[in-house]
Amino acid sequence: MRRADAAYFRRAGTGAGRFLCLVVSLCATVCAAVCASGGPVHALTAAAMGTAGRTDRPPDIRHIALDAQDLAAALQRVSLAFDVNILYTADLVAGRTTAGFAGYYDAAGALHRLAAGQGLDVVRVRGGTLALVRAPAAKHPPDPPPATAARQPTGGAAGTASGTTPSVSEIIVTGTRRAARTRFGSLSPIDVLSAGDIGLTASEEISDSLARLLPAFTAQRFPLNDGLIFVRPTTLRGLSPDQTLVLVNGKRRHRSAFLGLRGGQSVDITQVSPFSIERIEVLRDGASAQYGSDAIAGVINILLDDEPGHSAFGQFSEYYEGDGDNYRAGFQAGFGFAERGFLVTTFEYFDAARTSRTRQRPDALAFQAANPDLDVPNPVQNWGQPERDGIRFALNSQYALADTTDAYLFGTYGESDGVSDFNWRNPDTTSAFNPSDAFPGFDLRTLYPAGFTPQFGQEDRDISLTGGARGALGDGAFTWDASLGYGSNRIEYVMTDTINASLGPDSPTAFRPGTLEQREFNINLDFVHTLDIGNDAGPVNIAFGGERREETYEIEAGDPASFAIGPGAVDGLPSGSNGFPGYSDAQAGTFDQESYAAYVDVEVPLTSRWTLGLAGRYEDFSEFGDTLNGKLSTRFEITPTLALRATASTGFRAPTPGQLFSERTSQGLDTVTLNIFTRGRFSPQGAVADIISRRADADINPLTAEESENYSLGLAYSNNAGFSASIDVYQVNVDDRFGTSQTFTLTDAERAELVALGVPGGEGITSVNFFQNDFDTRTRGVDIVAAYTTQAGPGTLSLTAAYNYNETEVTDGSFVDARPDRVTFEEGLPRHNAVASAGYRIGAVSLFARAAFVGKWTDLSDTEAGGPFQTFGSEILIDAALTYRIDERVHVRLGGENIFDAYPDEATFQANRGLIYSRNAPYDTDGGLYYLRLGVDF
Repeated sequence: MRRADAAYFRRAGTGAGRFLCLVVSLCATVCAAVCASGGPVHALTAAAMGTAGRTDRPPDIRHIALDAQDLAAALQRVSLAFDVNILYTADLVAGRTTAGFAGYYDAAGALHRLAAGQGLDVVRVRGGTLALVRAPAAKHPPDPPPATAARQPTGGAAGTASGTTPSVSEIIVTGTRRAARTRFGSLSPIDVLSAGDIGLTASEEISDSLARLLPAFTAQRFPLNDGLIFVRPTTLRGLSPDQTLVLVNGKRRHRSAFLGLRGGQSVDITQVSPFSIERIEVLRDGASAQYGSDAIAGVINILLDDEPGHSAFGQFSEYYEGDGDNYRAGFQAGFGFAERGFLVTTFEYFDAARTSRTRQRPDALAFQAANPDLDVPNPVQNWGQPERDGIRFALNSQYALADTTDAYLFGTYGESDGVSDFNWRNPDTTSAFNPSDAFPGFDLRTLYPAGFTPQFGQEDRDISLTGGARGALGDGAFTWDASLGYGSNRIEYVMTDTINASLGPDSPTAFRPGTLEQREFNINLDFVHTLDIGNDAGPVNIAFGGERREETYEIEAGDPASFAIGPGAVDGLPSGSNGFPGYSDAQAGTFDQESYAAYVDVEVPLTSRWTLGLAGRYEDFSEFGDTLNGKLSTRFEITPTLALRATASTGFRAPTPGQLFSERTSQGLDTVTLNIFTRGRFSPQGAVADIISRRADADINPLTAEESENYSLGLAYSNNAGFSASIDVYQVNVDDRFGTSQTFTLTDAERAELVALGVPGGEGITSVNFFQNDFDTRTRGVDIVAAYTTQAGPGTLSLTAAYNYNETEVTDGSFVDARPDRVTFEEGLPRHNAVASAGYRIGAVSLFARAAFVGKWTDLSDTEAGGPFQTFGSEILIDAALTYRIDERVHVRLGGENIFDAYPDEATFQANRGLIYSRNAPYDTDGGLYYLRLGVDF
């Protein structure tokens, strides 16, 4: 069984509070120092393997016994035993035999034992792939007959019709349950982003890194938009944020507690520290049949670092405008337990100031002119990024309990605070300043003479912990993995510099409007069997397993004053914490859902060039029923360097307990009838929905799963000259997508029914809407990716380019006739996106440049010139960085993002509120940014 180099079985970590993060990081550092003198010893050092990697990484050591036999047969045994690809030319093994041996070896050590005295040597090509070559001292150079492989990767890098061995891409673990599958050999398109790629972006949020590296991925900012400014929506292939499945070390990650755009509830990937990541694999294909709910657009698999060693960094960044100062610092300590495992801990801290791209509001200018004795802030509200600070902690560990059994533990912890402006309250026009007979002599202007701008804050805490064991049976052809995983995301809202006007002078100016929490508990049992059917193309890989998942969504009521309706409501003073009324006791509650799943995933090498993949998954949910999904994929190797691949699959995204049961309302008082009213979003499965559904013009149904059909067709190319490329076309049909129903005004008779049913506040409910499976869409697009690495003069040149075209069309449902909503939905994100980068390394200096092209997009408009919409032109954003390695341990980087300070066209929509650039822009609208980063390895 593989350990340090394990394929999809790898990784581990844990998290706790701020104090625990510091203590564990310190302990790990001390342990690493103590263990340094007794670190792991490889059977063969990395230098001897022909790599520049570390030599202290725990080897994959296991017991192997071989009889005397042909060398080719022995190579086959080693390949299967260690689950590793071995490349060699036929002439090297023809007629050779090897003596038997037994003992504990890693894969390279076993190969060296086989090659001893044969005039052969072993080198690592890339990743986990080894190659057998003629030793440098041999008198005759190797001839160029066809290459073969002891266990040729299915449709992989080793060919049979070429005189060369193609370069081997990274070994990938996403989208396949077959070990040692290469990116070129994958049946679906996969992007692999290294820690170095991620480190070349300044942001502490990995969503920004993905957006700068992948043209099919978008991360938006939504200033002055409640929780959306802190839990930012991200999209893959233009689909909903919660239609992309997120994994950490191959295990499902929990969702955020926040319900965002159109009620979507996605994973907050920013809770994972970028400094803790070894690499990210992005599967751009439907994968619900393999992984379950949410994998409609694709899968993002975050792989935590498992390398021994110590490193630290410090970074400062600032926008050209002089705001948004961001301080980041991180430390990582990793060490190995001799030959038995590893432990890596990571701690990161960030502190980011606000940005503001705002003009003074016209009404604020008028108010200042009319009240020259007052000091009205300029601007009265800031459109920009919030003020934020926080910590991120990660732990990844693995320990060998026996020769073929490992235990693992991994996890993350994050906590942060953030504050952002809300809209300014003008004393001349805001109802909160109205006089009331309930409070004689009280005037809110004495408290807020220049008006007030509510400050909206979020305090979040995120915990994820997964532990388990995995092992191999018999000769290693049957492996198993059993795990338990827990995740929690808790968001507590804070409001300051505001008031509950209906309480008058008795109102506080700071509130805690409530808390949201999402909790998930997963049990997984997975098996993989490599079945040798006597096929020269290789064994069949059969994966199967099951999962139990429980989701719980909890709403805790806010301070009573945050939702109270005070005596001033009679005179029209608004109730609740102004800007964000609190969650009431009636809205509070705990809701849950459980599901059970079983799957099978088979990859069959029909020939040495043709591979077929079949996957099926059955899942049953306690709240809406069951679903069955399948996937068919195939890959045909036209030549050793060119392959055709195609997939067809069905997928789904299950409604969450938060979407099924949570309610969000605002309350007030009817100044004519003096009755309390409640309006807002209610559960589609409650008493309110039952009453509305009896209307002739209403069709309110319980939520069910969104369903998809995914089709893709592509070509992949990779040669041994350092060039690789792929092109994939795709279509994703999604039915029953989530949306919000129309708003219904209740009649007196309907309110009476609610009262009879005992619905809290039923006598005052006036208007309602619901989450619904509301519309269908079709998304079509193309992805083109290319990369080239070569020696250029005295240095190494790396070039990459990627392009995505993506078009989404509403095909059925309420959006078809709702033109403003449909147009902004279909055209709110660019259809054309591209990114190209170049890196050049010469000695101690590394240069890097990246250009991102963002196509035109559409938003609403306040002007008549362009109709109700405004189209924003395309933009090119340029990043650059220079890294200087002072010595082997210390490097410094000076970089800039959007170095030419490009901005989008100015927006007309909401310009009367001081907005300059659209709040719905698909990229950062704060202009140019520079940063300085110091890194140390020790």
